[in-house]
Amino acid sequence: MAVELADIFRHYGEAYRQKYATRMPSTHLKAMRAIEQCRTEALGGQVYRCPNCEHVQYSYHSCRNRHCPKCQNENAQHWLERQEDFLLPVPYFMLTFTLPAGFNEVIRSHQSLIYDLLFKTSAAATQQLAQDPRFIGGQIGMVGVLHTWGRNLAYHPHIHYLVPAGGLAPNGGTWLPARQNFLLPVRALSKIFRGKLHQALRDTSCYAHIPAKVWKQEWVVHCEPVGTGLGALKYLAPYIFRVAISNNRILKLENDRVTFRYRDTETKAERFCTLEAEEFIHRFLQHVLPKGFVKVRYYGLFSPGLRKPLTALRQQLQGTTSAHPSLLDNPDGNSQVDGLQTELASSAHLIQCPICGHPMLPGPFISATGLSPP
Repeated sequence: MAVELADIFRHYGEAYRQKYATRMPSTHLKAMRAIEQCRTEALGGQVYRCPNCEHVQYSYHSCRNRHCPKCQNENAQHWLERQEDFLLPVPYFMLTFTLPAGFNEVIRSHQSLIYDLLFKTSAAATQQLAQDPRFIGGQIGMVGVLHTWGRNLAYHPHIHYLVPAGGLAPNGGTWLPARQNFLLPVRALSKIFRGKLHQALRDTSCYAHIPAKVWKQEWVVHCEPVGTGLGALKYLAPYIFRVAISNNRILKLENDRVTFRYRDTETKAERFCTLEAEEFIHRFLQHVLPKGFVKVRYYGLFSPGLRKPLTALRQQLQGTTSAHPSLLDNPDGNSQVDGLQTELASSAHLIQCPICGHPMLPGPFISATGLSPP
């Protein structure tokens, strides 16, 4: 029988809360409760009946918590559809900003502050360097998403930005393309980023707790081409709606230990990790974001106040006012989210009878016995 994250929470969550309740943020408690109750009678639901064979099936409500591995497919589809206004017909790059591991303990205790400054300083550093005429010489656009985990659930805060290969000249009417397969010098960018974050943190209460050595070491900024705008948005979608671990990666729960699979970043080989249930829960919860934290942000040309100029620029670069192809089409062959359409199709509201395959009819609602969905 398949093991899900909710099963682990239901079995070990209460003991975990009793042990750590006084140190757990309310967001962790809320996420645990939501995942435990997701698609159970606690949230209520609806009865479906098959008119052909009289089979009855119960369909319970989803928790809709953004950290639940069952509740993100539909959001990915909606996000992709909303991004059409950002789709420029030029190549794109992905920039990744990663903080040194020496920051991790301080970040865990000051997540809202440092995550926010990580966004602001990395975006400002990129925009500053892009204004240099040796590289682009104009205003660029950036869509950024915060990602906090490594593939084995380790704490690894970083931001991915999708950036079109070029910018808008100061005259507001000329597109300045970046050089082929080159956006910005990453060594220079990492130094500017480090300097801006250092300056931003100097006057905060957590600055004294940051190890001095992190300001002297090399920081990592990675840059790689990711294809066209359509392919780039599809590339980014899983980063936005993926949670720290999906249910299909959890292999077994035996002797109070959880085993899951992951893919090694360097070798791409499949690996297996086994953790005590308590440690597994701890690793998952450290990726629960602070209440109300916005993990997707738009800068430069993609800022909300520049939507009209962006539309004009898109039409200029296209040479036509015709609409883009559907964001769920895949004309450029990008395979980063090949499974997305299949998952979205499976979430359709039509329920087929598992016995005879006939469409089932909705019946009475089931009242919730626990908390309502958040």
